[in-house]
Amino acid sequence: MAQLTLEQYSSKINLFEKFIPAVDKMIHPMKTVDKLLELIINENGELNKNGVPDAYEDKRSFLDAYLTVRKPMELSDDFNVNINTLLQFESQQRGIVNVDNINIISNKIALWPGDITRLDADAIVNAANNQLSGCTAPFHKCIDNLIHSAAGPQLRNDCDKIITLQGELEKTGGAKITRAYNLPSKYVLHTVGPVIEQGTLLTKEYESLLASSYTSCLELANETNDIKTIAFSPVSTGEYGFPTQKAAEIAINAIADWLANNPNNFEKIILNVVTKDDYTTYQKVMDQEL
Repeated sequence: MAQLTLEQYSSKINLFEKFIPAVDKMIHPMKTVDKLLELIINENGELNKNGVPDAYEDKRSFLDAYLTVRKPMELSDDFNVNINTLLQFESQQRGIVNVDNINIISNKIALWPGDITRLDADAIVNAANNQLSGCTAPFHKCIDNLIHSAAGPQLRNDCDKIITLQGELEKTGGAKITRAYNLPSKYVLHTVGPVIEQGTLLTKEYESLLASSYTSCLELANETNDIKTIAFSPVSTGEYGFPTQKAAEIAINAIADWLANNPNNFEKIILNVVTKDDYTTYQKVMDQEL
């Protein structure tokens, strides 16, 4: 079966229906986490109360770890309200960053260091695996895990619906889009970048596939009509093996070329980095290329 088009899956995940989280306005994090753990114990016969820690931080970590490995499944109304309540509260605690305050460096392209789950961009980009399943390693620091954890299990459910309907894994260099749920953004673009195994030569094919990840996201975002700002997390870098400087060059040139051919699309494209070294690398590349 061929890779799905936006038209073929958007209605299946209610993509264009605004997410309005049902929440308990009387938030008490400890009680909310306790309720979620109670619901999880009731749905999973392998868990019992004796395995749940006592301290709040430990309980919160236990919940996060369980949701990281939890398979996609429909959520009860009670679970939805409590997970939305918790994640919306935590989003406010982290602080939401208004992308209007991030300065453009050149040609609609900006650079911002920080936690991408704080940005209120219309869409953020996730460096996904080809199952679009989200990371399943508890406490892993990859962007895939951070985004799924902050968005909530609804995100995994939508991705599972897309892959099930598609009937095959997402291709490298391709992209899909879902709602962002409990993130400040409206949408998440999920793209599968190339993986460079240790000792493998960096070929033109790998470079082309990485460029495709960026252009696929831009094309897909453009199809939705209501995305004006996008924040890209680095794709294929870190443990996925792509050298940071080369990845930065490909990302910046791919975005700049796309914007040159589509000058009236989007208002701001943000390249998000986390470490100081990466920020310095991207900044130097932007100075050279833009």
